[in-house]
Amino acid sequence: MLDKTMTFSIGDDREGDIKKVLTLVYDSLKEKGYNPINQIVGYILSEDPTYITTHNGARSLIRKIDRDELLQVLLKSYLGE
Repeated sequence: MLDKTMTFSIGDDREGDIKKVLTLVYDSLKEKGYNPINQIVGYILSEDPTYITTHNGARSLIRKIDRDELLQVLLKSYLGE
């Protein structure tokens, strides 16, 4: 099984939900005076929820998203797919 490429896909609805959560988290971090990009990257790399503020429920929301799904949405958006 380790010699095969593993694939997975998320639905359009789920992708839209992830984008909404990420936007809310970004806005909440910005409102609190944090650098949202640095904080979100720190969260993705470490999966430590303390990188995300509790303001507007942002921490609770982002913890509901699987890190693999989050990275997939970010990469698709960056590459314009």
